[in-house]
Amino acid sequence: MTTDAPPPVWDPLHPEFRSDPYPWYEALRTADPVHRIDDYSVVLTRHDDVLRTLRGPEFARDIEQHAAAPINDLVMERRRQRSEERSKSILNLDPPDHTRLRKLVTQAFTPKAVDQLRHATEQMVDDAIDRAAGRGGMEVIDELAFPVPFQVISAMLDMPTDRADELRDWSQLLTATLEPTTTLEDLDRADVAINELIPYLFEIIEQRRHNLGNDVVSALLTAESEGDRLDMAELMSFVVLLYVAGHETTVNLIGNGLLALLEHPDQLELWRNDPALDASAVDELLRFNGPVQNTVRVPLEPVTYTGIDGEPIVVDPGSIVTTCLGAANRDPALFDKPNELRLDRPNAQRHLALASGIHYCLGASLARMEASVALTRLIRRFDRIELVGTPTWRDRYTIRGVDYLEIEFN
Repeated sequence: MTTDAPPPVWDPLHPEFRSDPYPWYEALRTADPVHRIDDYSVVLTRHDDVLRTLRGPEFARDIEQHAAAPINDLVMERRRQRSEERSKSILNLDPPDHTRLRKLVTQAFTPKAVDQLRHATEQMVDDAIDRAAGRGGMEVIDELAFPVPFQVISAMLDMPTDRADELRDWSQLLTATLEPTTTLEDLDRADVAINELIPYLFEIIEQRRHNLGNDVVSALLTAESEGDRLDMAELMSFVVLLYVAGHETTVNLIGNGLLALLEHPDQLELWRNDPALDASAVDELLRFNGPVQNTVRVPLEPVTYTGIDGEPIVVDPGSIVTTCLGAANRDPALFDKPNELRLDRPNAQRHLALASGIHYCLGASLARMEASVALTRLIRRFDRIELVGTPTWRDRYTIRGVDYLEIEFN
């Protein structure tokens, strides 16, 4: 960023915004915290407003069904068409459908299942570090941040790992459609990816149906609540979500977290020498630079927020309300000196990096465990860890992550 503060505008296309959105969030939160983009779009940057919106029953997550986008918005129309043709992800469902599916899948995604993966995760991390130790360094994303979460979610689902490169490409194409700048071309590429991914998963699911095991796919196949089960379309949608989201977010959490530690060596040293921080440090990393920067909701009735001067701001039903998780996580009204990384911050767990309410991240405990294991095993293995060259960031806004991070150590 330049030394001058950016104007209080929402401009995710601006190169400086994409490089470092936090000064832009601060400018908006200070001058225009309930920012109207146009007649049907609003951006929220205060923690209280974001939390209220994420938890409020008067808001819907099914954007395609409830948003009152103009008829000439070709991307929205295409999204609606895709939504009608396919089973929706649990991420985009509202009650009662969301309640039903969440109840079913929670049976298969328990803290106990995550705890059982800790030892295996530690071994995966140690193996990755061992392979790089002799060279005195590694490229963190390709050698640690991607392969470990991918192996972990593959183990949970009992999926083969021989097509890791293809899955990573499919994931990149699918998550590109989460951006506010999504184009018709992005949707076309995502359609190609899903048409390649689904037959691959379908074959595995059908084989598993006749040979059940102790994995999450088997649990989903047999999950039942009050006589209700997942149908094939729902099962496929959820397996795709787990397979993609089950590693994609954690890749960015590990990469962003390690970079933050390297840029704040005092905090790295604090954590290295204090295992008591293992249970809480990841929350501060999530708050400081989380892997998901925003999510959207649609009000089903008129909703009133309060402007910077106390004036009421009424948002109409059908409007797209963008909740800036990254901005909420740096709100000085809640977090003291929010632009500082403090791993012993007493209220770090109040961050919204994993959302809140009924759509709180189902894999939160898994992501925390993987990131904690990866980072602690690395920083406690070596006395010196330093950056090599300049890290680069993926050119995304919603899913924010380092895509190249080279380090050396001894």
